[in-house]
Formats: sequence, C-alpha cells, structure tokens
Amino acid sequence: MNNPLIPKKMPFFKQLKRTLHQIRASSFVRGGISGEGDEDSWRARQLIKPEDQMDLTDAELCEEIPKVLSCENRNVPHNLVIYSFREGGYIPVPRTTNVVTIFEHEGTALHIESSEAKAQIADERDRGIVQVDPRISDLKSGSQTGTTTPDLDRNPDENADGENEEEVGSEAGGEADAEGEEEQKETQTAVAAGPKKKLTNQFNFCERAALTYNSPSRSVETQTVPPPRSSFSANVVQWHIYDSYNEDYERLKREKEKEMLKEKKPGLQKHAEMKRGDAKTKAAEEFNRKYFQKAQVLERMVNQNIFDEIAHDYRYWEDPSDEYREDDGTLLPLWKFTYDKCKKMSVTDICLNTFYYDLFAVCFGSFDFIKQVTEGYVCLFSIKNPSFPEYRITTESGAMCCDIHKKYPYLIVVGQYDGNVCVYNLQDGKDPVYVSQGVNGKHSEAIWEVKWGEDMQDGEINFYSLSTDGRVFNWVLMQNKLTLTTIITLYLDVNPVSGPDGTTIKLKASGTCMVFHPTNKEIFQVGTEDGLIFKCSTAYSSKYLMIYQAHYLSVHRMDFNKFNSNIFISCSGDWRVKIWEDMRSDPLFIFDLGASVGDVKWAPYSSTVFAAVTTEGRVFVFDLNVNKYKPICSQQVVPRKRNKLTRIVFNNKLPFIIVGDDKGTSITLKLSPNLRLPCKPTKKQQYQDQLQLQISKLDRLLSLVRELPDGVEATQEDVQTEVGSN
Repeated sequence: MNNPLIPKKMPFFKQLKRTLHQIRASSFVRGGISGEGDEDSWRARQLIKPEDQMDLTDAELCEEIPKVLSCENRNVPHNLVIYSFREGGYIPVPRTTNVVTIFEHEGTALHIESSEAKAQIADERDRGIVQVDPRISDLKSGSQTGTTTPDLDRNPDENADGENEEEVGSEAGGEADAEGEEEQKETQTAVAAGPKKKLTNQFNFCERAALTYNSPSRSVETQTVPPPRSSFSANVVQWHIYDSYNEDYERLKREKEKEMLKEKKPGLQKHAEMKRGDAKTKAAEEFNRKYFQKAQVLERMVNQNIFDEIAHDYRYWEDPSDEYREDDGTLLPLWKFTYDKCKKMSVTDICLNTFYYDLFAVCFGSFDFIKQVTEGYVCLFSIKNPSFPEYRITTESGAMCCDIHKKYPYLIVVGQYDGNVCVYNLQDGKDPVYVSQGVNGKHSEAIWEVKWGEDMQDGEINFYSLSTDGRVFNWVLMQNKLTLTTIITLYLDVNPVSGPDGTTIKLKASGTCMVFHPTNKEIFQVGTEDGLIFKCSTAYSSKYLMIYQAHYLSVHRMDFNKFNSNIFISCSGDWRVKIWEDMRSDPLFIFDLGASVGDVKWAPYSSTVFAAVTTEGRVFVFDLNVNKYKPICSQQVVPRKRNKLTRIVFNNKLPFIIVGDDKGTSITLKLSPNLRLPCKPTKKQQYQDQLQLQISKLDRLLSLVRELPDGVEATQEDVQTEVGSN
C-alpha cells in the first residue's frame, strides 16, 4: 500500500539539473558501447594488475566473510552506583540506552488511516464545523479496494488526468471507484445539514513584504551675528577660587531663606533659626578640631624640649660598657607613660599599632576580682608625646584586652571584664561602632583575649574572643550589628561531676590566653587556668588537635617564634617559662625565674632572643644562642615591694621594649647593643640574608637540644635553680 502523504513538488531548476545529469550519463554509456571514444582514453580505463597481487581460488573468492555492525556501545559502563542518603548506602544507576537522538521535531500532519486521525475527522463531522473533502472519501474507497492514494496537493486538472489513466486499469478498480463515489455522495448528504468550513492546507503559505517611503533630504543653512567679545585677565590662586565659591554658596542660601520667609508659612521661622544654629555648631566644631590639632603640635614641641635628653639617648646613646662585657647587656629606662585617671589600675594589655610604629594602645583594668573598677580605659600613647595620650576610650567595665587590626589600623576591638566586646573606629569618635548586646550575645565571664581574624570570603571583618567561661566566639561585623558563632567550648578531660539535683556536669576549662598560628590562621592555641594548652582549629568544634600538660598553675601568656612557626613559648604562675615544639609533648627548654611570670615575648629581630617579666618587678632577657641556661640580662625596673610587672612587648622597628605594671604605668626600656646583636655569617654564608641566617641559627640550636645526653639534664636543673635564686 502506498503512503497517503504526498511528497512535495520538486522545484524547476532542481528538476532541470537532474535531467541534464541523466542525459550526460546516457551519452557516456552509448559512447563506450559503440567504441566511438578515443583509443587512448579506452586504454587508460583498462584495469592494471599489480605483479605482487595474491591469486585466490574460486572457492576463496566465493567465500562470504560476514561483518556484523552492532549499535551497542561497548564503552558504556554497566556497574555505576550512586550514594543514596535515603537508603543509607550505594544503589545501582540504571543503564543508559545506546540510542542517541540527534534531531527530534513534532510534526503537524497525521496519517489518515491512523486512529487519531479518524477520531479527529469523526469529532469534526459530529460538530458540523468541517466540510469533508471529496478526496478523503476517494482515499477511503481506494484503501478498501487496494488502489493508490490520490494526491491532495495536486490541481483538479492533474487529478482528472490521473483518473483517466486509472480507467484503463482493471474492472475491479472501476467497481471500486463506483463504490467510492456512492460513499462520497452519502457522506456529502450527511454533512450538508451543518455549517460548512473549508479544510485549510497547513503546508501552503503566502509571503508578503512592504517598503516604506523615504522622505527626500534637504539642507537648511542660516547665519547669526557673532556675540560681542571682551578680554579679561587676572592672577588667581586656589584660595581665591575657594572663597568665591563659598561666597556664592552663602548668597544662594540667604536668597532661599528670604523667599521662604516671604511666604510666611507656620513654623518656618523656627526652622530657619535651627538651621542657623546647626551651621554655627558645625563651624564651632570645625574650629575646635583645627585648634586641637595645632595645640597637639605645640604640646609635642614642648615635650621634646622637656625630654630632650631622653630623646637624644633614645636616638644616639649606646651603652659603652657592653664592649667590656662578654655576653651580658643592660636596659636603659626612657619614658614613662601615665594617665591621671588610671593611676590605681593595672596595665592589662599592651598592643602596638601595625601602621604607626611609635603608637601603642594600653588597656587599664584590674586583676583583683574582689575589688573591680567601675569603668575601664584604653589609651593610645605615642613616644612623640609621653605626657598625655593621643586617644582615650572609656569602657563601662574594666578593659582586659585589646587588638588593633593589621589592615585597618584605625579599628580597635576591646574585651571587657563583664563579657562584652566593643569595636571602636578612631576616625569617627569616642563612641563604639559595634557593641555586643543581650545576655546570650556576649560571654558570661571576663574576656582575656581578643584577636582579629583574616577577612572572610565575602570581605567581612571578623575577630575572635576567649573568656573564662571556656568558650571561643567568632564575631562578624555586619552592616548594623555584631553576629557571633561559637567556635569551640573547652572541656577538661576528667569524669563528669554529679550536681546537687543528681545530674552530671562536665567541667569546663577556663581560658586565660589565646594565640593564632602565624602561617595557618585556622590553627590556634588556648591556655587555661589548669595549666593545660589546647591546640584547636576553627574547622573542628569538638576535637583538640593536641593537649599539652604544660604547667601546674594557670597559663598567663603564649607567643610563637617569629622565624619558626613550629616553636612557641609559654609562661605561668608556677614561676616557669617553657619553650615547646609543635606536636611534641615534652618541652625543649625550661627556665625557672623565681617568681610568677606575667608575660613572655619572642624578639622580632632574633630567633633565639625572648624576654619575660615577673611580679617582683624584674625583666629577664634570654639569648639561647649565647647561653641556654642563664639570662643575658636581669634588671629590676620597678620597686620590688610596691609594683608588679604585668605585660611586656617588643617594638617591631625600634630597639626598645614596653613594660606595664599594676599601678597604671608603662615604661619604655632601650636594649643595649649586646642584647640585639645581629647574626654574623660564616664564610659559606656570605650570600645569605639576615632572615636565612636567623632560621639556620635556630635550627642548629634545636638539633643540639633534641639530642642532649642524660648528664646535661641534671646540669640544666642546677642552672635553673641558680637563675631562680638570683
């Protein structure tokens, strides 16, 4: 049975091209058979047999070699699995089919003999909205008798010619046509009662185009009289332009105010007076600011004249007695920084500014938990003006710690005794820009350490805080508020204690100090009141990377070496200073200073120099490369019975240290030349810089310590006892 869908008509040029190809093919065949072609061309078409061609038998030539082409893709894996969270395991993935769909298009034509087409024709006939084409009935009769399907797209004349050709056929075809005509008449009479609608052909379309009319272009010219000219010349400086703009602005403001007053609107007079008052206030504030800056410059000039000898000692004086000492050095006292309102408070923290090397912040609070102060202070001092602080910040409770941002040196965060944190912007004023609020939005006990963290992926500024309640918080500075996240809660590795109501309570570790790793900012270490040091990570909230059984009393301070991030130092109230290596449970060095050690710091200029302060008012400076058992400097800085040293810090660029005591005084001490000797290179190290020399010096010292014989340890303990007695 032929397909009832009629193919499209072939274009004229395409049909002509095919006819020419047929004519050329027939002429070539005729020329080859009749021998009219050229003899040379005929010889060129003869087959040439190579000499080394293999001769096959008739059986081998007639042998059929089957080649099967399979549509199966051999590279498709059959054992793929995927993890299902619902099932809790791996489940097989359904196999993919080998069929690849390159193009898919949904057509608009239906096969007339299909069930869908018959249902559509029947539905339209029942509703009476379509007039059945007589060719469809012919198709129906032809399909029943086995005749071909008429072309629905042909013209009536072409259909008539086709019918005449079909009449020459068999009688069975004629009878089938007669039956088809009868059925066609019955169908037309059945549909005549309803409204008639022509069945449109979806394959015929008409294309129309239009062109708009373009207006003709024309040129219009005109000529004007040039404006009059005049020459003007004058000498103008920047201040003339600035004053003229201010005068013009004031004139416009006065004119606007006059126009508004003429309208006599209610309340307008008061509004004008308020605007005049605001303008006067702003002018007064601007005048006070400029006057304050000039007064500060004048104050610095006066202080330089008063402390002229100290300034010369700070810049030029070097202790000549160091030439006659072998290894020992001295500390030269320079300036003392105090604030009248903080004379009875303790220096709880000292932090250097990362941008201005001569500016440092001092926190004032109290370590006596029974007699706490009602308010705290944070003062920023400069060595250019030792008589009065450059900035003053007042807190609601004692300021226990602070930190200055490395990237934004005007941002300072302060941790208070009541568990609140405040962020100040020194450019805006004395009021905090961010303050922790609510009972659940702060620490429940005193904050002992705050540290700025690396900026987040979205560029948000954040910092970390440690408190006695055993929790480490991460604070993020949002647009209008502070948001906190608990990084870790410190618990002691002991059995839970039963409470009064029968419940078990897991004991928390009270944090006292915190320090971040210099290279890996996710790693930080926390010292506790129980003498333990926890190595933690911001990525794990329930596990410790390492626990050091460091001291017998509370750990006061820790610090990483500036040249080797695997070496850190700690001090405690058990009189000892210990040097540790990362992931090693035993300390490398132990020093007994004979009193409670308040703070310890590595020197920024040497890999083997560190300094510590004790409650007896002494400052100890050690150089492990010179002497591994005794300090190279031990000096009394404050009276032993009245004052106690609490904090110490090295200046990153200048050769002095800053120490703080419990009477609100900060003292600067200059290091003598023996305390800051550079590393001398050997003949093989002539091309190495100072950084590489310091690293190699520390590595050489550590290699000796790790392999100490047994007899040296007893000598080291004897030397520690001697240091404590001194």
